[in-house]
Amino acid sequence: MKRFWTEADVVERADGWGIALDGRPLKTPARADLILASAALAKAIGAEWATAGETVDPRAMPMTGLANAAIDHVASDPSAFAAGLARYAKADLFCYRATSPTKLVRRQAAAWDPLLGWARRRYDVDFVVTSGVIHVAQPAPTVARLSHEVSALGAFRLAAMAPLVTIGGSLVAALGLLEGALDVAAAWDAVSLDEQWQIEQWGADDEAVASLANRRADFEAGARFLALL
Repeated sequence: MKRFWTEADVVERADGWGIALDGRPLKTPARADLILASAALAKAIGAEWATAGETVDPRAMPMTGLANAAIDHVASDPSAFAAGLARYAKADLFCYRATSPTKLVRRQAAAWDPLLGWARRRYDVDFVVTSGVIHVAQPAPTVARLSHEVSALGAFRLAAMAPLVTIGGSLVAALGLLEGALDVAAAWDAVSLDEQWQIEQWGADDEAVASLANRRADFEAGARFLALL
């Protein structure tokens, strides 16, 4: 898409904040009004449109993309969307540990055990931790409690949680970010630990490095969106 506007402004409305492009209200791809409950988020989205180049790159506008997703896709059936994220409670990344080498086993324990410990205390749940990749069932009360936490979120927070959960593979890490129990750098280090280990051991080609960088950018965008709500 070519840039068709000159000015992008944040506009306060009776029902929240919107973005105006040369005075015309910005809409979502589904032609719904882009209405934001947070002035901070509106300013961030306005800045994406104000600084866009002559050819618009959607990847350079992640706050806009997540807001569009919240309004066009999540808001119509938030319970179904929440259920998809809640499934990660059944197989959280942090519950599956390497069997070797010892250095990796210890690194996973040092990074992941404190986060599982936080979740145990915060939500009064327990986890089954295993070595290897064969699925193990988590306690039903754990799945139910974490699922309830996700189902209580509104459309915008669910949209923010989506890249955190699906890219990281850990509902615990996403909930930790939501609750302010850890920052985005610590969360990314935890969920990308295995990939970083592989790079340390074997090196990485350009494609692998670019893929990991893109995943990190999307993960960090979700965290930033969440913080702006």
